[in-house]
Amino acid sequence: MTDPRYPIGPFEHDGAVTSDDLARWLDQIEAFPAQLRQAVEGLDDEQLDTTYRPGGWTLRQVVHHVADSHLNSYVRFKWALTEEQPLIKAYDEGAWAELDDYRAPIGPALDFLAQLHARWITLLRSLSPEQLSRNFVHPDSGATELARNVGIYAWHGRHHLAHITTTIEREGWAPRARAR
Repeated sequence: MTDPRYPIGPFEHDGAVTSDDLARWLDQIEAFPAQLRQAVEGLDDEQLDTTYRPGGWTLRQVVHHVADSHLNSYVRFKWALTEEQPLIKAYDEGAWAELDDYRAPIGPALDFLAQLHARWITLLRSLSPEQLSRNFVHPDSGATELARNVGIYAWHGRHHLAHITTTIEREGWAPRARAR
């Protein structure tokens, strides 16, 4: 049985990041906001407040988390592009998920994510190989190369999208049966 925490498995990539890897990951990052919006379209409040696994976040919290996480990643890219190996700020994702804005309607988070990704993908597609080789330093995991971080965030979007789609499948929520 698949671990519900990692429905697509953990991020895995060995060796150097190739131009093919980058092209695939950039396409995934660009497509993610529309895929997420489509996945949650028509879910009612009760469905959005369903956890994807026992003890896990609700689908609503997942949507808000993705918006916050991808915003943090965008800023980390900017720091790494404008500073020499900046030490980034970590944040407590679980504590953020308990704040009141994670109980708010998801429409603004989906709109924000679409606008963020429009800017982020413009930046990412403009980066040279030299820029993609720059690093930031995470206080817990150490140095991360920007090229690898592109892959991590392509995975991150697919990972959380799978939390939502597997929950919909598990619960038997047919698209036509969802509230509009």
